[in-house]
Amino acid sequence: MGFAARVEPLSGKLPTVTFKWDRETEILSGHFKGAGKAEGLTGTVELEGPDGSFAVLDVAGGRLRGLEVVVWPETQTVPGLTAPAAAERGRLILPARPSQPGIAAVEVDTHMVAEKTPDDSTIHLRVGPPRRVKLIQVAENLVLELDEASQIAGFWLLQVPPFPHVEEGV
Repeated sequence: MGFAARVEPLSGKLPTVTFKWDRETEILSGHFKGAGKAEGLTGTVELEGPDGSFAVLDVAGGRLRGLEVVVWPETQTVPGLTAPAAAERGRLILPARPSQPGIAAVEVDTHMVAEKTPDDSTIHLRVGPPRRVKLIQVAENLVLELDEASQIAGFWLLQVPPFPHVEEGV
């Protein structure tokens, strides 16, 4: 199952997202700075894979404000992986239609796959099956993939810091 979304044109500066790892839980999170205010759903969209993979989209006022990969899907290291250039800039609006009052979390069952560079600096998180997508820059360091049905098809996470490996005996 997919999750419908829409993109609003963005005038002005892109918000910034900085990614950070939680060493103990291996959660990668990134939250927007400078995203402005809006009205709409405030809560989370939880993407859940049949393999236990789990990603959370943080939404405030109907706009994407952050992304966390809580449980990693199957991840392949791909030397030379580079994010394609985004064709446009915009704001991701969730959901595409008005939400019901009182709903703060939406769960979406889907398949997820991740690819990363050997140094973890670029991660491609695909949501659902491979398909034709358009690329939208929604923040510095974050590119959205939206399919022809306006459903979220993936994300490119850029300038991700290396995972802070725990040293033996520390």
